[in-house]
Amino acid sequence: MAHPLLLSLANIDADIQSKGSLHGHVLLALLPVISFIHGKAHVCSLLSNQLVHESLDFVLKPLKIAVAVGVMMSDPIGNLHYCFTPLVAYITDTPEQSLLACISPRASPVLTAIYKEFGDAFPHPPCTAMKMLDDIKWACIEADLNDFEEFFKAAKRYSLSGVHKPLWQDWLLSDPSKFLMPEVLHHFHHLFWDHDLQWCNNVLGSAKIDYHFSLIQTPVRYCLFGEGVSKLKQVTGHDHHAMQRYIIGVIVGAVPPKFLVAISALLTFCYLAQMPCFDHVALARVEAALQTFHNNKTAIISSGRRQGSNGPLQHWEIPKLELLQHVVPSICNSGAVMQWTADVTEHAHVTEIKQPTQLATTRTITHR
Repeated sequence: MAHPLLLSLANIDADIQSKGSLHGHVLLALLPVISFIHGKAHVCSLLSNQLVHESLDFVLKPLKIAVAVGVMMSDPIGNLHYCFTPLVAYITDTPEQSLLACISPRASPVLTAIYKEFGDAFPHPPCTAMKMLDDIKWACIEADLNDFEEFFKAAKRYSLSGVHKPLWQDWLLSDPSKFLMPEVLHHFHHLFWDHDLQWCNNVLGSAKIDYHFSLIQTPVRYCLFGEGVSKLKQVTGHDHHAMQRYIIGVIVGAVPPKFLVAISALLTFCYLAQMPCFDHVALARVEAALQTFHNNKTAIISSGRRQGSNGPLQHWEIPKLELLQHVVPSICNSGAVMQWTADVTEHAHVTEIKQPTQLATTRTITHR
């Protein structure tokens, strides 16, 4: 197995880059996915994280040199330009964001918040590269790098993943709190599927919510859920969008008022955050929607509808929820979040990896 690394340019127009058929991404490398034979899972995880950063450092070394000294590049019509290659964005899901930031999954990859603070109604200070490198330095002082057990314990005290040579440490101007962006597919749509929809399902019950979904009169070209949603296995992006459009109509009148306000506010936040452009008024509306959710979220816990494997939960240890606090600062720093969606890179996995692999396999069989 291998993990694909795709590369694109941030100065390509977002309308062009968002169309997978225009091939705005190219396959740069296939990163190894290794299984270690060490008997303890946390040590294998530490070694795997270190290997990923070593591999990325090797592959991306030319870009690090280019951002430091510049390189001559030609544009589509042949003119030469003196260019630099800073790391503007690294599009990935939540676990890989923690991996790239060298942070434990129980801490935020972009803010100085740990798991107990994920439900706070205010944004924590950014987790800057300088702070990360300082914490790594102290962990290396406290434990021998070759003693994996002790180094893992030292790293854990600083909420680190155990990586001692981050790929971005010598990449000029790079900072995980800036190049790790809010990602619409995983941070918005998967948040709704994993949490919002489950809270609503816990209130109404599977049979009732399925019945309500089956009664919805859908416009042409909209998704129809004739058998409900509780038993869905393969859920596409269109399904996510449709369920978010319908959910308020499905639960209204069947849930407590503050519960309804909390769900509606979280959906409003995700809708507004996907706008193509922003001004101060639009950003204020995004912040207000998130604050409205936090003001009413106690209704979800007080109703006992935030459930875990062992019963009702009394906390908000949801990494995706905490990452919503990073949306407005990210927009101010790097522009609209829609240009960083993983929908395009997921499609690029098909065109750049799966299809060529299938073609090569077919040719091999034919040759034989």
